[in-house]
Amino acid sequence: MRAIAASVLVFEGLVVFFATLVALDLSDLPDRTLWLVGSIGAVACLVVAGLLRHPWAFTVGSVLQVLLIGTGVVVPVMFFLGALFAGLWFLALFLGRRVQRLQAASRQQQGGR
Repeated sequence: MRAIAASVLVFEGLVVFFATLVALDLSDLPDRTLWLVGSIGAVACLVVAGLLRHPWAFTVGSVLQVLLIGTGVVVPVMFFLGALFAGLWFLALFLGRRVQRLQAASRQQQGGR
């Protein structure tokens, strides 16, 4: 689960960075503000990806998904991209937990033989 979730966050960080470049041309906000928000978002994705060995980091990653969807206020396409990555994030969590349950059941079944 951790590897898939980390992959989602790393790719999301790249998308946030490139969305920042797009926002520089499309937004009326000062460039400094866009760089600050975009950099924080991209770096946050990468940092959280590295911290996923801690259970609390998955909660932080989920909160990060909501915040990044909110950046659609500045760059409207981020509503779509943020929702897409949030969907991938929650799919990774769902499937990861499912795999963990199946592995635990398999280990329990093998131990019972």
